[in-house]
Amino acid sequence: MTPAYDKQKTAWRERERERERERERQRDRETERQRDRDEKESAVLCSTAVGGKKKAERKGGRENSQALQESGDRSHWCVVAYWEEKTRVGRLYSVQEPSLDIFYDLPQGNGFCLGQLSSDNKSPLVQMVRTKIGYGIQLSREDDGVWVYNRSCYPIFIKSATLDNPDSRTLLVHKVFPGFSIKAFDFEKADSLQRPNDHEFTQQPRTGFTVQISFVKGWGQCYTRQFISSCPCWLEVIFNNR
Repeated sequence: MTPAYDKQKTAWRERERERERERERQRDRETERQRDRDEKESAVLCSTAVGGKKKAERKGGRENSQALQESGDRSHWCVVAYWEEKTRVGRLYSVQEPSLDIFYDLPQGNGFCLGQLSSDNKSPLVQMVRTKIGYGIQLSREDDGVWVYNRSCYPIFIKSATLDNPDSRTLLVHKVFPGFSIKAFDFEKADSLQRPNDHEFTQQPRTGFTVQISFVKGWGQCYTRQFISSCPCWLEVIFNNR
């Protein structure tokens, strides 16, 4: 091969790498725009629920309950977003009941069924992880906080502001094995956290903190995937602190 050919081949490879970097930057920008839309949608849900509750409270007694039922305004304690890599799939799921099952395939299941969502992702890894979600997880709001129960046959991975020492510089990703549970969120501890200089905390939605949950695949310092947006199938739980 001639030096001219080698030079041309090198230039072509560099152009391909630059195109790939630009595509990656575009995907990152789209992910950020989607997250901004999620935060605004969550804020609207919260405002609607709180506004409806105040209106009903002025009526008093039995009329309170009736007004809430007629208006359809019930205060939610969190909303859930389902993601496949950097793309959100489906709409935000508002949670009003004390517990919620999130699953892909659960006989006679009642809750957030990921298998019913329409996804265009053809990645073999994403499709493989989808099939392993199975019975999924259960979110349960208890007196001492929000617990996550792993009902699937594979581990899940959780990142939460209230799982770590308040003095730690970064948040760790916690592995939860099948059949085990973890207190993923503590409302009182969340209210007491003050980290004005921490990017991870200042970027949290105004309606509350978030918990990130990945199915099957982990991310962070101990894994090849550094960011949860590289995980095949994951959840974002946005809590309403009002």
